[in-house]
Amino acid sequence: MKSIQQILAEAEQAIAQATSTSELQEVETRYLGKKGAISQLLRQVGSLPPEERPAFGQQVNAAREQLEQRFAERRTELEQAEIARRIEAERLDVTLPGTPLRPARLHPLTLTMRRVKAALTGLGFEFVDGYDLEEFRYNFGALNYPEDHPAMDEQNSFHIAPGYLMRTQTTSIQGRIFEQLQRGERQLPLRIAIIGRCYRYENVDATHSHTFHQVDAFMVDEGVSMAHLKGVLTQFAQLMFGSEVRVRFRPDFFPFVEPGVDFAISWKGGWLELGGAGLIHPNILERYGIDTERYSGFAFGLGIERIPMLQYGVDDLRLFLENDLRFLEQFPIL
Repeated sequence: MKSIQQILAEAEQAIAQATSTSELQEVETRYLGKKGAISQLLRQVGSLPPEERPAFGQQVNAAREQLEQRFAERRTELEQAEIARRIEAERLDVTLPGTPLRPARLHPLTLTMRRVKAALTGLGFEFVDGYDLEEFRYNFGALNYPEDHPAMDEQNSFHIAPGYLMRTQTTSIQGRIFEQLQRGERQLPLRIAIIGRCYRYENVDATHSHTFHQVDAFMVDEGVSMAHLKGVLTQFAQLMFGSEVRVRFRPDFFPFVEPGVDFAISWKGGWLELGGAGLIHPNILERYGIDTERYSGFAFGLGIERIPMLQYGVDDLRLFLENDLRFLEQFPIL
């Protein structure tokens, strides 16, 4: 009997000293587990005289029940204390100022392309999508390029596979649209625009890159003339730069237009060429069955990067593609 009382006293002390549910579990295993102190007492029953066994067994079972109840009570106390500590540790002071979030902003080229789309859509052009990986016949053949034109040389373009290359100009969409016209999927007149990336095999410097963005637009209708082209480009320049902008057209050559001009603007300084333009070459229209006695058209292609370079005084094209936040954060959030 003295042994049972000693075990109860030691267990009560250990239970009271446990400071966590994990410590209490260790104590419970030490006294009530299969190899615990109470189980060891039960194994002693067989060694006692027969007349002492019932009383001893009753005392051990009573001790077990007493300890089980005490463990349950202490476990409840410790669990409540642990929950209270966790709640206090995770408590938030809602009166504290929040962590400031850096406002998101669009890339300056994305902003420019959105403005270009808005301007040309307002002038009646429908925007379509094209392919970065383009067929040779659309990139050159459909645009009246002679077979010996230097642009077709492998040193000037990224040829991927026989008959395929990375498009060197968004003008390559023109042949696909004219084919849709032949199939009856479109009807004249046409006012089409496309905007996207172009790729050319060039050395990268302050004014050149192997990857750049271009907007291309063309119109085919009855009686289209250079006057219509100049009117559209002048209106476009005013929408992008304001009414004070000046425009200039000088003769130039491109295989897919005749006559051809380069288009430049003057805005708060000297002149900057934005791209090439002209009346669509009759050979192209006739190739797709368009009656050149009745219909004519114009086309132009403009570099996107040159617009923000002029507007914001950026003198190095590479800055737009380097993803340097120190540069990008200088542009307005729109």
